[in-house]
Amino acid sequence: MTAISTLPSLLQAFFMDRLMQQRQASPHTIASYRDTFRLLMQFAQQRLRKAPSNLTVPELDTPLLGAFLDHIERERKNSARSRNVRLAAIHSFFRYVALHAPEHSAVAQRVLAMPSKRYSRCPIAFLTSVEVDALLAAPDLTIWSGRRDRALMMLAVQTGLRAAELTGLRCEDIVLGAGAHVRCEGKGRKRRCTPLRKDTVRVIRTWLRERQGQPCEPVFPTTRGTALSHDALQYMLDKHLTAARRQCPSLARKRVTPHVLRHTLAINLLHHGADQTVIALWLGHESPETTSIYLHADMQLKERALAHTTAKKIPTPRFRPSDHVMDFLKSL
Repeated sequence: MTAISTLPSLLQAFFMDRLMQQRQASPHTIASYRDTFRLLMQFAQQRLRKAPSNLTVPELDTPLLGAFLDHIERERKNSARSRNVRLAAIHSFFRYVALHAPEHSAVAQRVLAMPSKRYSRCPIAFLTSVEVDALLAAPDLTIWSGRRDRALMMLAVQTGLRAAELTGLRCEDIVLGAGAHVRCEGKGRKRRCTPLRKDTVRVIRTWLRERQGQPCEPVFPTTRGTALSHDALQYMLDKHLTAARRQCPSLARKRVTPHVLRHTLAINLLHHGADQTVIALWLGHESPETTSIYLHADMQLKERALAHTTAKKIPTPRFRPSDHVMDFLKSL
């Protein structure tokens, strides 16, 4: 076995050569793949009693990978969608292995044949205007972090930025005054500008004046001046949800994440008659067809369509099974 065909060398070349140089993958993609293999190496070390640097490619065969995917679902409480994201990263690595280490092609083909897990698609969650008002009123404006959190949540609800886009905002990305907007780089390195309402401009202007940050510094920093992490963003949201639920009981039945705030904006635009193409451009979707999920979630739109229909009574014929086999199949 050559040095380049060992697992550590292949893994290093996969990240440095394939992802960073050839594909020029975004930092978010690299971070997601990194976390996948960090979890996989830890699991393999516990299962095989070997240090990650001593692992071999054949040891990462389908039995181990299947056990790893089951582990992150059961022990780490990951959803089927998160499991599929981890499997996609593993598939990408083994496609690289099949090309650059042909002696491991048999293992690679078995791994690449592992299917994604199917899952139920639930209707998207979003907040009503009353729930949004309760959430924005929750932060304590007498303290620095409360003013930061209110500005962040107000910007999130009005622009629909993703969590990574919110935490990655720099002071230079906010343009106030005439034609106020926020610039960001989303998935697929697509840059977009999102306009700001006057009330949001007032809050953000006040916050930036207090923030006194340099152009390259984060708009919403931690107490140490660094950018908020995704976990810190969710922790902040959960903290204010606890207070908001006392004023708005309907929030108690909802699990609110930064992405729910994004869905809230899309539903609000839909209610105000915005076209699907406009919503797709606003949110940075790859295709306007992606916004169809909001049409499915919008009960008001369905109720208006139902109001234009008339009920027709259609007789339903009874099925009479011809023998016991058909009777059995009917009972299933």
